[in-house]
Amino acid sequence: MQNKPLLGFSLKDFVMVETRCGFIAILGLPNAGKSTLVNSLVDSKVSIVSHKAQTTRHRILGITVEDNAQLILVDTPGVFVPRRQLDRSMVQAAWDARTEADLCIVLVDATLKNFNEVKKLLQKCPGAVLVLNKIDQLPKPQLLEVAQELTRDSVVEDVFMVSALHNDGIADLRKALGKRLPLGPWLFEADALTDQPQRLWAAELTREQLYLQLQQELPYDTWVETERWENFANGSVRIDQIIYVNRETQKKIIIGAKGERIKAISYASRQEMIRNLGIKIHLFLRVKVQENWSDKADIYRFLGLDNSSQVLRQ
Repeated sequence: MQNKPLLGFSLKDFVMVETRCGFIAILGLPNAGKSTLVNSLVDSKVSIVSHKAQTTRHRILGITVEDNAQLILVDTPGVFVPRRQLDRSMVQAAWDARTEADLCIVLVDATLKNFNEVKKLLQKCPGAVLVLNKIDQLPKPQLLEVAQELTRDSVVEDVFMVSALHNDGIADLRKALGKRLPLGPWLFEADALTDQPQRLWAAELTREQLYLQLQQELPYDTWVETERWENFANGSVRIDQIIYVNRETQKKIIIGAKGERIKAISYASRQEMIRNLGIKIHLFLRVKVQENWSDKADIYRFLGLDNSSQVLRQ
């Protein structure tokens, strides 16, 4: 007589799958495409994107799962020579992320004409994974030359070539990163995409539209705060936000003639929120002048930046 497993299953069904989990810091010069890479790896918009340098002001986590591994991607501000307190705190946040992470990616805009600053960054990140971005804009022989130049005097773990904007090479990179992470339990739910509070995420979407629509007219010192978030019984949400600027002239730029510009910003931001949340949004914006807002300690604590950060030593 053949033995049958009790209750229709056997001991082999109880074999536990080893899981992996870890933090992956993504470092690079301004406009290397770090936020676009995080969004592509997560396959969702967790970090805002624009052509303006230093769009990302604080560390943002993007979370994704690849096979048995949970990848916690740390989108950091670009590494550059800081001049102001906000700059210093942003750069320090990037270096802190590298120190605390299990794995480090150095993302490089492959179309750069001069890679001297990239080489300095690689020297400070031994064992990093080098990722060349924007490969759709260069022929393959030139890409190989760039890879050889950057690895000649640097110790890197591996080299990948991607186009974060067009999702080219992303699947291979995600799989390779998952295999490099240490064994351990997942730190977030399986369907988690980010650790950002919705109020901060919504404020970032409005700040993204400020950058996209105003471009060079927009002052760097602009900050958006979600003042109110109210859920209604019908599933819709009311969001009230304040756009802080330093001067009255900046306020006039954002509002525009007859309020047309702020209406356009509000419409575009609301559409982006609806597209990501899948619910009806009522968005109300107002602009407030608050001189030297970037020097206030509350802003740094809210962003998770250390207000006492030291200038990066070159």
